[in-house]
Amino acid sequence: MNFAPATLGKVALVAILCAGTAAAAGWYLSTARPPFSQGDSQFEGVGDAVRGQLIFAAGDCASCHATPGQSDRLRLGGGMALGSPFGTFRPPNISPDPVDGIGGWTVVDLANALVGGVSPEHEHYYPAFPYTSFTGMTAGDIRDLYAYLMTLPKVSGRAPPHHPSILFRIRRFVGFWKLLFFREGQSEARLSGEPIHDRGAYLVESVSHCAECHSSRNVFGAIKPDTRFAGGVDPQGTGFVPNITRQNLGKWSERDIATMLKTGDTPDHGRVGSSMADVVTNTAMLPDSDRDAIARYIKALPAVPTPHP
Repeated sequence: MNFAPATLGKVALVAILCAGTAAAAGWYLSTARPPFSQGDSQFEGVGDAVRGQLIFAAGDCASCHATPGQSDRLRLGGGMALGSPFGTFRPPNISPDPVDGIGGWTVVDLANALVGGVSPEHEHYYPAFPYTSFTGMTAGDIRDLYAYLMTLPKVSGRAPPHHPSILFRIRRFVGFWKLLFFREGQSEARLSGEPIHDRGAYLVESVSHCAECHSSRNVFGAIKPDTRFAGGVDPQGTGFVPNITRQNLGKWSERDIATMLKTGDTPDHGRVGSSMADVVTNTAMLPDSDRDAIARYIKALPAVPTPHP
């Protein structure tokens, strides 16, 4: 069948318009939009730095953001290399330095980073920064965390740049990743209405972001829902993170879990190692009530088979 030139021209024009519309829609949908506006009333008032210190410990912040090669965990100059299948990422300076750190940030800037994965410059953060879990944090805890961070030493110098794989060198692509795998403000916490359990749910699922390491991931780097807490390849590819559901911890009591979070000792007379030892350095700073809450929630997780490495 032959088409007249005029018909072919119309078809080409329609194709161009459709492609342009799709590109414009994709550009719009992948835009980094901060969830909060400056002056948001949720963040008014001065946060409690003492409570913020506990959030800082529960969030394991020093483990990634402390400057490598020195012993002070509160010098948050960033720069540690985090290897992954998607490239090497380096946590930034989050000290209160006004030039190289976050000293020029507002509490709303911090909230947008934690809840939305969006920078003050309205760029997407790579999900190597676990905002996919932090997104469930409360405004009060973010305000308190900000107050604490601003009391820490100022550290000059910026972390080296990220070296992502080719696909993610354009930050805009992270916006498409978010459309598929990120639900802003939504937590995976399984609530029961029992205060200790639900406190543990908040800590485990949001602040302490335990699933970020104790789960397997798909080819795009997102957690596979059916392997949540069932263990998986270490995010840096240096081993296999254990299953922490009843499938593996069935013989552990809540007291065993809480003790491990305080001392690093396991009920079989062993000790945790690797990155979990660093986690225990932080959880040991929490009050007994929070460790007990974490233990109750973990003990209540349903058994999930350990995936193959």
